[in-house]
Amino acid sequence: MSSTASSGRRWDGTPARPHRQRALCVAHDSPTRLVRCAQSSRCRDCGNRIDWYTRPDKRPVSLHPNELDATTVPVASRWHVSSGIAHPADDGTPWCRIPHLALCPARNAPTPLTPQIAALRRHLALHTRRLLDTGTLTPPTPDTTPPATAQGPCRPARPIVVLLHTRYLAAHPVDTIQCVAQTRRRHRCTRPVLSAPPGTWTLVPATTGRRQLALPEGLMVVYDLTHHTYAEQLRWRHQRCPHHAAAPGAADLALAEWEVFDSLLHHQHIHTRLPVTIRNHRRRQA
Repeated sequence: MSSTASSGRRWDGTPARPHRQRALCVAHDSPTRLVRCAQSSRCRDCGNRIDWYTRPDKRPVSLHPNELDATTVPVASRWHVSSGIAHPADDGTPWCRIPHLALCPARNAPTPLTPQIAALRRHLALHTRRLLDTGTLTPPTPDTTPPATAQGPCRPARPIVVLLHTRYLAAHPVDTIQCVAQTRRRHRCTRPVLSAPPGTWTLVPATTGRRQLALPEGLMVVYDLTHHTYAEQLRWRHQRCPHHAAAPGAADLALAEWEVFDSLLHHQHIHTRLPVTIRNHRRRQA
């Protein structure tokens, strides 16, 4: 066995320079703080790869990872990406993006498909079948949780949060909502968004969200942040901890996990009892 030390050159004599890792950064004039390389994922319903983007209204949208010939995509399904923002329109170029929901084999097609898109949908369906056959993909079970009642849990798993005069459905309990910012080590921040002073649990009329129509449920529990300053509510909306709220140059490694609340769609997350930490179990004196 040869004990000759490495000469620092490749087999053809060229110098072997070590690869230097560069930290990703976001331009100061970027309309989105999201680092694009971290936003590839897989559809939880079909297992196919998707790319997450932010829409102009700050809501997330999943797009098929590849560009397609615009002439093969229905006009209603044409999207284009500009400066990291996904726009639901045709930009006039011969190529476009298409939302994954139009191709997902686990869902019904939202619009009539062209032969080319139908063939791509069948290709994704075959890939889903292979994932199911090998046990790589486990289809999600339907949510059969009944609507919350007076005997339901005290701590909502997905609370309804009111901020910036809008009701949002959170993805996690209030005290476990995690900051989405990137740290100096290029990892996601582990700090919680919650800080002092906290919000207020209160009862408000149950409505259908944007239509603001009262429903028979009556009152529901929300975590109210409207008494905070505009900057504090904006920090919650961007899902950042106080430390990274003061660091606008830090990029985001994940999308903010807010959903605009609609009580017709999210009725299973409506609670009618205020959360408490300590309960009085003393019996009433005779």
